[in-house]
Amino acid sequence: MYIIVTILLISLLLFFLFNWLMGYKKGNIIIDFNECYFNFNEYIEAIKKKLEDDGREVHYKGNGQFEIDGKDYLFIERNVSMGGVPVQRTILKLDESKKESL
Repeated sequence: MYIIVTILLISLLLFFLFNWLMGYKKGNIIIDFNECYFNFNEYIEAIKKKLEDDGREVHYKGNGQFEIDGKDYLFIERNVSMGGVPVQRTILKLDESKKESL
């Protein structure tokens, strides 16, 4: 019985760790690119173009910081393998340190 509970707890922990690493959180913007960008400036331009195509107002501030629709986001890059195919995942994390207090 203890073994089953332990296995379930470890599985649940790994599930939440995976979701955290992949950026699945309320407020985050996730973009997967099939093409890998090795040049940072081209990568930033591709992110801006994708977001603008989605109807968002985007401004790159520099140092991995974006302003999207009036909110500040931090740029995080992950390279993951999905089904054996490498995918460049872009996570734009809502910058909670700059939230305006009411």
